[in-house]
Amino acid sequence: MRILVLGGDGFCGWPTSLHLSARGHEVTIVDNFARRKADVELEVESLTPIRPLGVRLAAWKELTGWTVGFEMIDVSSEYQLLRDVIADVRPEAIVHFAEQRAAPYSMKSSWHKRYTVNNNVNATHNLLVALVDSGVDAHVVHLGTMGVYGYGTAGARIPEGYLNVTMRGDAGELIDREILYPVDPGSVYHMTKTQDQLMFAYYNKNDALRITDLHQGIVWGTQTQETRIDERLINRFDYDGDYGTVLNRFLMEAAVGHPLTVHGVGGQTRAFINIQDTVRCIELAISSPPQMGERVRILNQMTETHRLVELAKLVSRLTGAEISFVPNPRREAAENELEADNSGLLHLGLHPVLLEEALLVEIAEVAEKYAHRCNLDKIPARSLWVRKRR
Repeated sequence: MRILVLGGDGFCGWPTSLHLSARGHEVTIVDNFARRKADVELEVESLTPIRPLGVRLAAWKELTGWTVGFEMIDVSSEYQLLRDVIADVRPEAIVHFAEQRAAPYSMKSSWHKRYTVNNNVNATHNLLVALVDSGVDAHVVHLGTMGVYGYGTAGARIPEGYLNVTMRGDAGELIDREILYPVDPGSVYHMTKTQDQLMFAYYNKNDALRITDLHQGIVWGTQTQETRIDERLINRFDYDGDYGTVLNRFLMEAAVGHPLTVHGVGGQTRAFINIQDTVRCIELAISSPPQMGERVRILNQMTETHRLVELAKLVSRLTGAEISFVPNPRREAAENELEADNSGLLHLGLHPVLLEEALLVEIAEVAEKYAHRCNLDKIPARSLWVRKRR
């Protein structure tokens, strides 16, 4: 199958590109190195050493014999180049990772808020318009977020994207409807993902585009089967206050002897998924596309839910690290419950990597091995959700 991976040089995009290539697909990466440029801006590097993309691709071909193509395109602003690549490659599937992915980064300043909206919304819309304009019937697999549902306590199990509701009509009759689950974004980043949902619904209704939207939980872990082959292929490990996901931050802090920084009381419950399961979920979604005319398929891409303070206690028990409770920079409930349906991907064949079983391997393989590369000054989260008004 011919597959374009938009944002294929990033944390999820790179291992996904290799995973699909290793399974015999003809993969082409489209990227503009925005994530690498953010490293320069923030003056912080991945804990793991990331080689230039040319080195990565050459190493993959040398080690496996498989070739992954590359096109340098800013999907959010270079529409004609994107359309031309789609028309030329005529992909059967397009994996869409080409969005600014960090909630804290999206809240750093007015510039970061505007950049996140401009990049994410335009990238998604350009892709959809390019498919309509080129006439290419490609299945779009988009990496969304569980954050579109919000982080409050719903009081019921969150369904996969859609909610059945009953309304009372003008004559008092009961009317059943199916709607998108009400959104409740917790950051500008999450807000852009809710806007993605509306664009998908429209272009699916109006132009019959085939779309799968994967509402992903927090990704933890670094390596996949393919990125472990050689250090030149190693994946990102972000630990800083803007891009470091909470569990990876805990693992790195434990490795360097820094207290585990728990925001607030740590009562926030979040959904999690291992990076190996992420790439597997993408493959499963691609192999089971919606039919022409079928509504947007929404799947909750998560395998476990945990309270953050309980995760900190688990890492502390495994490593002996101390726990430090620090002020929460986010505007969110101190505690919440979270239950969500994830039966869609399980029915497609996902066999999850369980967190507790894999944590020690992650600590030994990555966090401890590269601990000398850590910049302790970059650990604190400095992006504030609410600022004092002048």
